[in-house]
Amino acid sequence: MPCPHCAATATVEQPRRTALGYRTFRCPICRRVCNERTGTLYNYLQYPTDPVLLVVLWRLRDKLRLRNLAEMLLERGFVFSHETVRDWEACCALLLTTRLRAKRRGMVGTKWHADETYLRVDGRWCSLYRAIDREGNLVDVLLSERRDMAAAQRFFRQALDIAGHAPAQVTTDGHDAYPRAIRETLGDDVTHRTSRYKNNRAWCENPVRHQIPGEAAARSYSWISPPSTSCRLSGPARALGVKGTGVCCSRP
Repeated sequence: MPCPHCAATATVEQPRRTALGYRTFRCPICRRVCNERTGTLYNYLQYPTDPVLLVVLWRLRDKLRLRNLAEMLLERGFVFSHETVRDWEACCALLLTTRLRAKRRGMVGTKWHADETYLRVDGRWCSLYRAIDREGNLVDVLLSERRDMAAAQRFFRQALDIAGHAPAQVTTDGHDAYPRAIRETLGDDVTHRTSRYKNNRAWCENPVRHQIPGEAAARSYSWISPPSTSCRLSGPARALGVKGTGVCCSRP
């Protein structure tokens, strides 16, 4: 592995391992010793990486309580407090979300269903845009303060970046901003179909009870401060310092 200290391309593996069983390497250039986790966010964890990421994934996907996760791992021989789970979530959730987002790149179909709904985040009403393909695979999501042309264009630009190609067809519910946003961001060759009922699959699962993107829970929507008035779903609100996040699906 390359040296994380001097970026040398060649290191020499050492016979001894760390207390957690990770291999160690010595750099012949800077003469420093490193291990497989040196230079990563996991280097200072007192537990192996796999169970830590598993705990964070269960926390985000299944919305399990902190104490429940600590008890579940206790049966597997890992002893830690519920506050440790909170620290792992703040440390690793954003990284886990980014990796999952990158893993979706280029894996979506050519027929999209796009829609939006209202959510209350930290006492503020906002619009959540979401698109899936014909097979139900997530394309992308976007959380925006406004439901307007700029938000729709930003959403489709993000979705195009994830997909890597423009879709052949996009089905929406008839929002006035969609025709122009699709034409200017995805191209004139994309067929825009408007159908309120055929587009129900975009919200076939309740976004509050289940995972909207499959990689973060509904309570995890977080705001990114201006200059942009839109923000993308990027992990739990704690990771960005947002507290007291509440989600509601009904419009007053």
